[in-house]
Amino acid sequence: MTTHHSARVPAVDGGFAALGLSPTLCQVVAELGFATPTPVQARAIPLLLAGRDLIGQSTTGTGKTAAFALAILQKLKRGERHPQALILCPTRELCAQVARDFRKLGRRETGLAVVILSGGQPMKPQLDALQRGVHVVVGTPGRALDHITRGSLKLNGVATIVVDEADRMLDMGFGAEMEKILTAAPKPRQTILFSATYPRGAAGSSIDAMTETHQHNPERLTVDESDGPRALVRQLAYLVDDRGRQGTLLAILRTSPPESAILFCNFKATVARIEQALRAAGVSCASLHGDLEQRERDFVMAKFRNHSIRVLVATDVAARGLDIEGLDLVVNVELPSQPEIYVHRIGRTGRAGKTGLAVSLVGPQDGAKVKAIEAAIGSPLERQVALATNPEPARADTSTAGSAVHADAAMATLYISGGRKDKLRPGDILGALTGEAGGFPGSDVGKIEIHERFSYVAVARESANRAIQLLGAGRIKGKKFKVGLPR
Repeated sequence: MTTHHSARVPAVDGGFAALGLSPTLCQVVAELGFATPTPVQARAIPLLLAGRDLIGQSTTGTGKTAAFALAILQKLKRGERHPQALILCPTRELCAQVARDFRKLGRRETGLAVVILSGGQPMKPQLDALQRGVHVVVGTPGRALDHITRGSLKLNGVATIVVDEADRMLDMGFGAEMEKILTAAPKPRQTILFSATYPRGAAGSSIDAMTETHQHNPERLTVDESDGPRALVRQLAYLVDDRGRQGTLLAILRTSPPESAILFCNFKATVARIEQALRAAGVSCASLHGDLEQRERDFVMAKFRNHSIRVLVATDVAARGLDIEGLDLVVNVELPSQPEIYVHRIGRTGRAGKTGLAVSLVGPQDGAKVKAIEAAIGSPLERQVALATNPEPARADTSTAGSAVHADAAMATLYISGGRKDKLRPGDILGALTGEAGGFPGSDVGKIEIHERFSYVAVARESANRAIQLLGAGRIKGKKFKVGLPR
């Protein structure tokens, strides 16, 4: 069984030379203006130079790319022109960024050859580069697997594999491709896995399985509270009466429009009533309850995960076991009957170094529930004065609340009438949109979900009609599919 070693990131002492980097690389780092290593670099570089496998949890901007790039550059045998390191990234843009960092940090490494293998790009230049010989390959999983299958990318000399933004790649549906690549690569090798979050649920299980199967005795590196923004859940209690509940809820959403929020209710009748009130106020939302068919449930969750909707109104039964990450707001529209359920609800926010907010609307009849919850969490809820208990002010400001939240739903979800049975992969859809024929920037394409007979893709809302025309008029993997906005 794989053993995880948890490593707290230490304070940074000394410069890059103290981490074991070569004088040449230290010179380049100094030229680029990096005086001292970041905490991630200080801990990761010595481990990576020693050949250790690593699971790193750190958010963007912590210097993780330079950490693995510097270690890989130091260990490269530049006289051997074959792939020695493979870095897998979720998007073409991230591939380009990682490759830029390698070239920048390796500018004094004579003859260094780095190639990008990403979907949506012509194959011939990639094939030509691989034939000439490269040291470092940076690619998206789908296109890298294409090259492995056709024999143009040979892994027999690969000593290091980096899976960057593993959580996002699993979220985009690249799990099967990553598994095939890791299985095809030789052992022993060094396997490095970076993730901005360490998800729970299905994605977390996938990362655990990847670690168990493909890593050897990995060191676990987490940027803790002293090294970055502290993961924190602030727990507020707004004292309301039943008439003021909806007005307070709208005022909360107006005051701090959430990136992503889930509103918990105890009964499906309350879910329906709250969803109707939010929609009337122009809030981008959907509901989740036990009466929904599986297909409807899947579609609601696809839209919520890809930010086509920002607010989900749900019962506990419907939300049980959902893989929901990155919430910055949870609202208990009604307090649950058990404090354990409260703890489970609010545990969905305040992750990945973000400050989470849990708000409870507390009625006059909820005194015993509040006491039980405070005993369970070991601290009092912060009492707040209701923001809007009078229906008139809430109604007068409805347009403000609605526009603020509605405008935040930047994505739209497209339905494509092909799925796994048609051998569609996320990379095929991504390539059709961002390739030469499509021309969409990768930032306009969000989460892609492949189901058995259909697929969903999130695109920037203002580009949705153009994406429908493009995909409907063209072909994906040589086939025509129906494309549209599902109801």
